Amino acid sequence: MPKRHTTTAAPISAMLLAAGRGERMRPLTDATPKPLLTVRGKPLMQWSLEALVRGGFHKVVVNTAWLGDQISDYFMSVLVLKPPSHLREQLLIQEQPDISYSHEGRDFGGALETAGGIVRALPLLCPIDASNTPADLFWVLAGDVFAPDFVFSQDAVDRFAASGKLAHLWLVPNPEHNPRGDFGLSTPDSGAVALALNLPKDDPQPRFTYSTIGLYHRALFAPPYCDIPPGNPDGLKAPLAPLLRAAMDNGLVSAELFTGAWTDVGTPARLQALNL
Repeated sequence: MPKRHTTTAAPISAMLLAAGRGERMRPLTDATPKPLLTVRGKPLMQWSLEALVRGGFHKVVVNTAWLGDQISDYFMSVLVLKPPSHLREQLLIQEQPDISYSHEGRDFGGALETAGGIVRALPLLCPIDASNTPADLFWVLAGDVFAPDFVFSQDAVDRFAASGKLAHLWLVPNPEHNPRGDFGLSTPDSGAVALALNLPKDDPQPRFTYSTIGLYHRALFAPPYCDIPPGNPDGLKAPLAPLLRAAMDNGLVSAELFTGAWTDVGTPARLQALNL
């Protein structure tokens, strides 16, 4: 059980998942990593980076594998946010994300899946402070999801920190390609926090789709939920869903429904629809 918090001392880090091969997007991803495919004039993952910075979250860890050097090279050579020209150059610098990279492809020859990648990046996501205490919380989001209306807020972080939960997920109405959804959502009493539910396949309760956006406590990536050694030195592959489902069974995953624009850009047709 994670230690309860009432607030966070400083804006937390975020992990942007960008290591996938993008098989369903081929041939578009044969020479370009999926997070760099263009949506409405800029790379797909840039929309998420800009949203994080608008919310005050500048420290971002990006994991890469397939054509990962293209991602780090791109964001080293361009400015992500460009405020009006009359603003001072110093403001421009302050509004850029501080990006670190976990190059899974370079280190291990391929992607480590979501949980494996997060554990690998934990030293970057949860750095040790002056009192020799690691940070506890961080955002996770996918670099191939387009959610231009989502707001990353410190208020959401503070509510999560006070909840004692291991994760807080934003769920969305089921898209056509995932009609059965992923997780249920409880209907809490007034003032209570809604929980994400690990429903049996035959349960008639409605399910919703995980948006890939969530807040996490590092304790989810340690025993008893995760047995990968800290920093994942051997490059073990592990999915995230089993960890979440185990924590849901203990009532330790909260959730809420997000109804803004959201697209899992998983096929050329979905990409084309966004650019019409």
